[in-house]
Amino acid sequence: MSGRIHALLLLLVAVAFLFSVATPWADLAAVFSEDRELGTAILVELRLPRALLALVYGGALAACGAAVQALFANPLASPDLTGTTSGAALGAVVTAYLAGLGSPLALSLGAVGGALAALALLLALAGPRAETATLLLAGLAISALAGALTTLALALAPSPFAFYDAYEWLMGSLVDRSLVQAAFAAVPATATILLLLRLRRPLDSLALGEEVAGSMGHDIVSLRRQIVCLTALGVGGCVAICGAIGFVGLVAPIFARRLTGGHPGRAIWPAALIGALLLCAADLAVRSAPLGRTLPIGVVTALLGAPFFLWLVAHMRWRIGR
Repeated sequence: MSGRIHALLLLLVAVAFLFSVATPWADLAAVFSEDRELGTAILVELRLPRALLALVYGGALAACGAAVQALFANPLASPDLTGTTSGAALGAVVTAYLAGLGSPLALSLGAVGGALAALALLLALAGPRAETATLLLAGLAISALAGALTTLALALAPSPFAFYDAYEWLMGSLVDRSLVQAAFAAVPATATILLLLRLRRPLDSLALGEEVAGSMGHDIVSLRRQIVCLTALGVGGCVAICGAIGFVGLVAPIFARRLTGGHPGRAIWPAALIGALLLCAADLAVRSAPLGRTLPIGVVTALLGAPFFLWLVAHMRWRIGR
C-alpha cells in the first residue's frame, strides 16, 4: 500500500510541477507560435525557476518538519514554530547588510547559520523531548527575538528601496528568481532530504523512547546533532533564496504520518512529496487569484496553515482532557 501511495504522490507532484511551469497556457502556446523565442524565455527564465523552487522548498520544509517532530516526539514541532525559519531569516538579513541581496552563496551561509543558532537555542531551552507547552513557549520566544532583531535591521536599512526589497523578500516569494538561485536552493534542500532519509530507522526508534532507541544501538546524541544540522541546512538554504514560508513544515508531516501508520521516520519521504505538492498548489493559487497583483506565497501559506494549527491545538487539548 505504501508503494501505491508514494507512486500516487509522485504523480500528483509531477502534474502540479508541469501545471506550474505551463500556467498560464498562453505562455506555453507561444512556444509553438511565431513568438517562440519570447514564449521559451518566459517558460525557462520565469516559470521554471519558480516551479523548481516550489518543489524543493516545499519538500525540504516538510522533510525537516517530519524530522523535528520525530526528534521532539511532538506533532506541533515544525521549522517555523521552533524558531528555525525566523532564525534563518535573521541570519540572511544580517548577511545581506554585509554582502547584499545579490550574493546567493553568502545569503545561504548566513541563513544556515541563523537557523542553526535558533535550533541550538531551542534545544538548550526546551530540551530534546520537550512537552507541548514548553516547546511552544521556547519556540515563541526564539521567533519573537529573531523577529524583533530582523525588524530592527529593516528599520536601519540604508535606503527605502533596500527596506522594501528586504521586507518583500521576508514575506516569502518565488517571483523573479533565476535558475542559478533555484540551484542554490535545490542543492542544500535535496541533500537534506536524502540525508534525512538515511535516518529513518533511528527516528522510528525515537518513538519508543530514548532509552529504547539507545539500547537498539542508535547514538541519540549524534542523531540529535545530525537532525539539527540538516534542518538548518535545508531550511536556511531555501530561506536565503525565497524568504520565510511557514506552516508547510507543520501540515505536510501530519498528513504523511497518517499515511504511514504514525511512524515518524517513514513519514519523511511522503512528507517531502506532500510539502512539494502543497507549495506548488499554493503558488498556482497565488498566480490564478484575480487580485491585479501577486501575493507573497508566505502570506497564503500562513492564512491556510494558521487555522489548521489552531484546530490541531484544540484537537490535542480535547484528546488530553477526554
